[in-house]
Amino acid sequence: MEHTPLTRRALLRTAGLVGGGAVLAHLFPTSVARAYALAQQAPPADPVAAAAATRKQMAATPIEVTKLTDALTMLSGPGGNVVVLTGRDGKVVVDTFIQGAFAPLKQRLDAMGNAPILYVIDTHWHFDHADNNESFRKADAAIIAHENTRKRLSEPHDLLGMHFNPSPAGALPTQTFAQSHTLKLNGEQVDLAHVPPAHTDTDITVHFTRGNVLHMGDLFFNGMYPFIDASTRGNINGMIAAADRALKLVNAATRIVPGHGPLADRGALTRYRDVLVTVRDRVATLKKAGRTEKEVVAAKPTADLDPAWGKGFMMPDVFVGIVYNTL
Repeated sequence: MEHTPLTRRALLRTAGLVGGGAVLAHLFPTSVARAYALAQQAPPADPVAAAAATRKQMAATPIEVTKLTDALTMLSGPGGNVVVLTGRDGKVVVDTFIQGAFAPLKQRLDAMGNAPILYVIDTHWHFDHADNNESFRKADAAIIAHENTRKRLSEPHDLLGMHFNPSPAGALPTQTFAQSHTLKLNGEQVDLAHVPPAHTDTDITVHFTRGNVLHMGDLFFNGMYPFIDASTRGNINGMIAAADRALKLVNAATRIVPGHGPLADRGALTRYRDVLVTVRDRVATLKKAGRTEKEVVAAKPTADLDPAWGKGFMMPDVFVGIVYNTL
């Protein structure tokens, strides 16, 4: 079925009012999750202030370090998962955490050696992944992203009860591409590939071919229902197609970095993909039978999956509503 971008009102309704519960759990601290749940029932009077408060609370989250290979490290905590490639040629940083977390992030990067930060890669436009672009540019790093990321960062957005003004010129990507881009340094080949609209219309995968590490950004929420940003053309079928595409890139030894959640492998990605297909098919069957969104949500089509998958970023009823609206 065709889907159309949702208006701000429709997105807020789909992301919260139908479910009537907290959307955030693993992504944000508990206090932020609670505040967001209330925002969905009564959107804040000042969405700009809401965004600032969210950033402040997220930035306080400690950074956790996971070594992937001698040259690759995963950093987790105040925003989407970050991957760092280090070596004599310089550093490459995939995603940037949230504003306010740049100083501790930079400390972690400096501790990895004196080589300069050459490149920052945005997996997509969302603030918890691209928020520190400007700080990295001031550190003389080039910012690489899909061309739609530059477009989306240049626009105002209302998302998850928060308002985001267009990013300043200093925060925009300096290098963009349409389909693919490759970096070669530190003995590593880094393949960047755009995928059709899925989580957003800006998503890319970042494949470190020698290290056998794949960063999927928010195409993959490990162990939880994902958020799908319909306001920038995200849709459930695109999410499934992106997972299928990634599964063709990886093998049993590949370390897969999700946008949110713990480090994963091919088995975890397969389980995630299968859950998306199951939910999509169940919701589609009900929608084709003429059931309204409210009726489909009330039918609890994910009830058997919720104990394992419904305790993360998206509450089950919220996820069902988003699937319904993006079919």
